[in-house]
Amino acid sequence: MRFGPKPIPGGTRFDFWAPDITDVELLARGEALPMRLVGDGWFTAETPLQPGDAYAFRLSEGSVVPDPASRAQQGGVHGPSLVPGPIATDPAWRGRPWHEAVLYELHLGTFTPEGTLAAAAAKLPYLADLGITAVELMPLAAFAGSRGWGYDGVLPYAVHESYGTPEDLAAFVARAHAHGLMVFLDVVYNHFGPDGNYLGAYASRFFRDDVSTPWGAAIDFREPAVRAFFIENALFWLETYGIDGLRLDAVHAIVDEGEAHLLAELARAVRQRFGGERQVHLVLENEDNIAGWFDGRYDAQWNDDWHHVAHVIATGETDGYYRDYAEDPVGLLLRSLAGGFVYQGEPSPHRDGAPRGEPSAHLQPTAFVDFLQNHDQIGNRAFGERLTRLAPVEAVAALQAALLLSPHVPLLFMGEEWGATTPFLFFCDFEGPLADAVREGRRSEFGKFAAFADPAVRATIPDPLDLATFESSRLDWSEGEQADHAERRRLVRDLLAIRREHIVPGLAGMAPGATIVRHGTRGFTLAWQLTNGSVLSLQANLGGEPLSGFPGLPGRCLHATPGTDPSADRRPAWSVAASIDQRP
Repeated sequence: MRFGPKPIPGGTRFDFWAPDITDVELLARGEALPMRLVGDGWFTAETPLQPGDAYAFRLSEGSVVPDPASRAQQGGVHGPSLVPGPIATDPAWRGRPWHEAVLYELHLGTFTPEGTLAAAAAKLPYLADLGITAVELMPLAAFAGSRGWGYDGVLPYAVHESYGTPEDLAAFVARAHAHGLMVFLDVVYNHFGPDGNYLGAYASRFFRDDVSTPWGAAIDFREPAVRAFFIENALFWLETYGIDGLRLDAVHAIVDEGEAHLLAELARAVRQRFGGERQVHLVLENEDNIAGWFDGRYDAQWNDDWHHVAHVIATGETDGYYRDYAEDPVGLLLRSLAGGFVYQGEPSPHRDGAPRGEPSAHLQPTAFVDFLQNHDQIGNRAFGERLTRLAPVEAVAALQAALLLSPHVPLLFMGEEWGATTPFLFFCDFEGPLADAVREGRRSEFGKFAAFADPAVRATIPDPLDLATFESSRLDWSEGEQADHAERRRLVRDLLAIRREHIVPGLAGMAPGATIVRHGTRGFTLAWQLTNGSVLSLQANLGGEPLSGFPGLPGRCLHATPGTDPSADRRPAWSVAASIDQRP
C-alpha cells in the first residue's frame, strides 16, 4: 500500500501525496524533518518513529495537517496522527459463506451505555446466542467531534477516537470470530465530511471542479492516486483487521465515467487479493437498483424496495418515497420476494416518472439484503421513531417472520429483536456556523412534508447538535428484559434457529424465482425451490382482518403465528405460517 505509515527496520516510513505543493516537513518528537519529493506529487521520509509516536505534516505555506491515511488520531481529526503498532489477526479464521449471513447493524456510540468497541465486544456472545451470524458496524472512520453517525468521515483509515483504538477494533473482530460471527464495516467512498478535510490544501486533484454531489465537489476518480487511495482503504480494513465484508454506502453518488468503474476495480482487487484464502463479502447500497454488479464481483445489495413496501403495509404511510409503493403493496412485496427489486425499470412517481432500476428476477435470492428497519429508515424520520412506535405489534411480528424465513439475507437493526422503542435520531456535534447550517438544514428538509409545514411544528424536531438527542438514541437494554420484549426476543431466536436448520442448507446456489398464489388483496402463498430438493412455503395474511381461502401448507410446518392452524383455510389477521417439504 502506498498511502499511510509503514514499519521499516528500526522505525517507520511515511509517504504523503501532496501534488499542489513543493515542500513538506514531517513534524514529530519536537523536530521537523524535510520529506523528499520522489515524483508525481509523492513525498517520502524514513524515520526512527515507533508505534504510539505522534506526527503531522507541515505544508510549504506553514499549515499543519494530519496524515490523510492516518490509522489513529490524538485529539480528534484536527490533531496529530499516531504511528500504529502491529495488529494480530487469527490465521485460522476463514470466514463464513454469504448465504449463512444474518446481519445485525449497530452504531457503536449508542449500542451500549459506554459507546465503545470494548463494550460492544462484551455483547457478542448475546448476538451469537440470538442466531446472528454477522455484525455490521456503521462507519468507524474518524469524523469531526465525538458523536455522529459516521458518514461524514474525513480520515477513512483511522478508527474514530471515541470508539477506541486500533487494538480495540482488532480485539472486537477477534472476539466476534471466536463466536463464529462475521464482522462487516460500512465504508463511505462518495464524499468526505465537511469538517477536518484538509485535502484541498495540498491535493486538490482529489476533487472535481465540474461535478457536484449533495455533499460538495465530487471525488475525482479519474486520478490514479485517488482511485488507489480508496481501493487500498478497502483492502486495509479487510486485511489489517480481518474484517469479513464491506458495505459500500450510497454508490449511486460515486461519479466515475471511466472505462473501468471504481466499483469494478475495487471488487477485482479484493477478489484477487483474497481469492480462496478466506471468504470476503462485498455489499452495495444503490438507490438506482442496478443489477449488473452481482456477477461475482459483489454479493448483494441493500434492498430498500423491500423495506419501503413492508413499511407501507405495516403503517399505511404513503408520504415521500413511500408513495411509490401505495398501490397494491402486498403485490409489490411479492414481486420483491420473488424477483428482488420492486422497481426494475418502471417509472417512479417519486422521481417524477423517471424509470428506476434494472431487471433483477434472474438473480439469486441471496443477492438481496432485506430489512424492516435500519439506521437510515429510522434516523431519517424527524423524530427517529422505530417501527414499533408506528405500527401494530402484530403487524411488525408478521413482517419480521416473513423477513427471517425468506431466502433473502435478513438484517436487523440493534434492539429490533426485542422490539426496542428507543428512537434512533440524527445527531452530530459540529461547531460554529457549520452546526447552525446542519440544524437549520435538518428542519428545512422536513418543511417539504405537510405535517411540518408550520415552522412552530418544525421547531419541535430534535436538535441534532443537542447532547440529549444523542443520549436518547442509546439502546435501553433493561427494556429487553421486560416480559413482553423478552417474549419477542425469544420469537426472533426461534425464527433464526428455524432459518439456520431448515432454510440455510438449501440456499447456496439457489435458483431465482418463486411460485406465487394470491388470496385476496392481503393474503398469499409463496413457494421457493431450494437447492437441496426442499420446497420452502410461506403463507401470510398481512391485513387487519381474518382471511379465508388458503390451502393447507405442504410438508412439515416450521412456524405459525399463535392462533393459526396451517391446515385450515382461514387465517387470523397479521398471521404467517411456513413449511418445508422434502421432494424427490
